Amino acid sequence: MKQTRVKPRSLRKPFAALAAAFLLAAIPPAGGAAVSAAGNFSGYEVILGGSAFGVKIYASGVMVVGLSDIETDTGTRSPAYEAGIRVKDVITAACGEQITTVEQLSEILGGSGGQAVNLTVLRREDTFEAVVLPAKPTGQEGYMAGMWVRDSTAGIGTLTFFDPHTGTFGGLGHAICDVDTGEIVPIDKGTVVGATIIDIRKGQKGAAGELVGVFDDSINIGTLFSNGKTGIFGQAVNTYVPSGPHIQVALRGEVKTGPAHIVCSASGSVQWYQIEITKIIPGAVDGKSMCISVTDPKMIELTGGIVQGMSGSPIVQNGKLVGAVTHVMLSDPTKGYGIFIESMLETAEGQCPSALFTAKSFFGKKILPGSPKGWENVL
Repeated sequence: MKQTRVKPRSLRKPFAALAAAFLLAAIPPAGGAAVSAAGNFSGYEVILGGSAFGVKIYASGVMVVGLSDIETDTGTRSPAYEAGIRVKDVITAACGEQITTVEQLSEILGGSGGQAVNLTVLRREDTFEAVVLPAKPTGQEGYMAGMWVRDSTAGIGTLTFFDPHTGTFGGLGHAICDVDTGEIVPIDKGTVVGATIIDIRKGQKGAAGELVGVFDDSINIGTLFSNGKTGIFGQAVNTYVPSGPHIQVALRGEVKTGPAHIVCSASGSVQWYQIEITKIIPGAVDGKSMCISVTDPKMIELTGGIVQGMSGSPIVQNGKLVGAVTHVMLSDPTKGYGIFIESMLETAEGQCPSALFTAKSFFGKKILPGSPKGWENVL
């Protein structure tokens, strides 16, 4: 678009992986565990994830990701900066009109005629009003505020679990953050669909690899209601039928150092890969509840270790879902971190909206306890 410094959306296809700091009410059917009560997940069962998904998020407002100067006939100005706007701010309204897209803001600023534009700005938890006097660039039509903004993001991640009791699902194990500011993207609306991995960029020392995939809009998983430190969470549509087996979840105290598996679809289909849980970190709040190390030669050959796009890959130990992959160590891509599944379920339960889900009997498959090596090991 014109040089309004209101940056247009850039949603690439195929999509690369979503990045974190380094990367990236129903009645239970027969045979299922009782529904959690106030966060009691002892004996709780969910459907195991491991498949890739595509996520599209539209922010609650537009996020400022950059500021710039404007050359005018009377000199250089930066109207947004002059008004007190800074990078990482979120503009939620302009002239009393709720702002949800880049195009909305661009139209208001561009057609202002240089008159004052009142903006409602969110800075972390504080909201304030900013008065911007847009400037007319030399030799151009329309007016500019001198800022780059973004209203959406998209990418590839991995589904961790589906909860058949509530119809909710969770993935990533960490928040979706803006690629430029590093801030958590506030959700106005978001959709999750299926995805197919088409390429792998192997991880190397000092450089994280990534999974590249394409969205499959024919697989509608659901809509998001939360994007936070423990992952992304959503409500599944009634037509979504997960394909994985059911599995009990492990409480924090049940997770031990030793052999485990991660479940992911880096190869194009859901597979199990051997890892080692090398350290437990009690009380961690940043998605780094455990240190993990990839020991499976097949995974190391395939991806080089942990790569972007594997965030959310389930971690299974002793026949229970214990957590999800969250980060990779740049100094050694075979090593990384995981979050406790209990932390993710607590968020999902605490922020789940009124259940619109119609119960179905999903408990049709059981996981083989021990050390499964593939989907063929379900009974």
